[in-house]
Amino acid sequence: MITGNKPSAPKKKSKDSLFNRINKWLHLWLGLISGVIVLIVCITGCIWVFNEEITGLLEPETKVEWQNKPVLTPSQLTAVAAKLYKDKVPSYANYHQGEVINLSLRDKVEKKGGRRGGGGGRRGGGVLLKINPYSGEVISKEVRKPGETDFFRFILNGHRFLWLPYEIGRPIVNYGTMVFVVLLITGLIWWYPKKWNKSTTDKSFKIKWGASFKRVNLDLHNVLGFYSLLFLLAIALTGMVYGIKWYSEGLYWVTTAGEKLPEFRRMESDSLQAGKFYTPVQAMDAAWAKVIDKHPKSTGFYYSFPDAKRAKATIDITVYPTAGQFYNSQGYSFDQHTLKELKRKDPYSVPYDEATVGQKLRKMNYDIHVGSILGFPGKVLAFLASLIGASLPITGFLIWYGRKFKKKKGKSDKPASNQAGDKNQPKKPVVKPVVKEVILN
Repeated sequence: MITGNKPSAPKKKSKDSLFNRINKWLHLWLGLISGVIVLIVCITGCIWVFNEEITGLLEPETKVEWQNKPVLTPSQLTAVAAKLYKDKVPSYANYHQGEVINLSLRDKVEKKGGRRGGGGGRRGGGVLLKINPYSGEVISKEVRKPGETDFFRFILNGHRFLWLPYEIGRPIVNYGTMVFVVLLITGLIWWYPKKWNKSTTDKSFKIKWGASFKRVNLDLHNVLGFYSLLFLLAIALTGMVYGIKWYSEGLYWVTTAGEKLPEFRRMESDSLQAGKFYTPVQAMDAAWAKVIDKHPKSTGFYYSFPDAKRAKATIDITVYPTAGQFYNSQGYSFDQHTLKELKRKDPYSVPYDEATVGQKLRKMNYDIHVGSILGFPGKVLAFLASLIGASLPITGFLIWYGRKFKKKKGKSDKPASNQAGDKNQPKKPVVKPVVKEVILN
């Protein structure tokens, strides 16, 4: 005898293809894993974009009206520093047209245990002087203890390595950024409608502000994510250049049609020539004069003072022709004893007008990353894109949590209603299943 029961309902097949299911799975779980990293990196990036503008507003005394006369030479800056601090020497000077000179001082003798830390500290502490570029007047002094940072250095440290030890936090940020690139691509695939009609077009490009919180949150994630996609990709891809070596080298190889990225090699002075031609003061001013003669109209300079304790140290100067931009900068290195220009091979030492396409892209990398490649409007776009990028992990988490919570709620409500019943609803008759018996002889 075989008893036949009512056949069970067939399982519903997923309408999504295997590719779409994998894409959604990657977007969901990679987003949940990297959400906090993306949030911190994007928020700190937002703030850093306008660090110069904010500093100018908070410190109006740093603005100096341009005058048609020479600015202080490196030796004059050294003399100003020596009057104030006998135990310190200049490390570097930042010249910016219309602003004070930022002169950083370090200890003459490196203290035991001192090192150049990734956390923004200086060896044995440091002093930052803000000096009028024409009169030599010291506008302000900022003394920092070892490891101490200012607000924007604190923000930059969070952006680069999440305020963790550098060797731990830096790889997390680097590969977290790479995961973010994957999220942007998988998000675009998920966003793309199967059919284009008025309904899907509205959902894809418009935010329905009058709808429920869940719908508005979903629109904020999908719509704003789409509009900011290209900007966020540009920011993320240029950011990885600074942290992932194989990616940086590979990108350079692709953009230069097969050229190998020259390794950064610190230039060295000929120590055998020490004291034969120039005194340290003469050398630092002569190198400065050479660069000024080549770039009389530049709006900014970065001057790195040679370490007198190291005979092989060089004088390094970077020129910034355009205010607020770095893509057309050019670096110089000089032998501190002979003033011979030492030819560097990295892309940053090549004049922008003479650079190849790949070298130009590498020189533009930072400006693309912060949006300054398009001037102030570009920085605004970078700020807004980073702000949206910071919101995506939050709106994405709320979407996931809302759907998961709704499913659990639905499952728990059904048994409760069946057990307690609903007094307002009419009782339905109980129909017993009919069991058919088939007797085989």
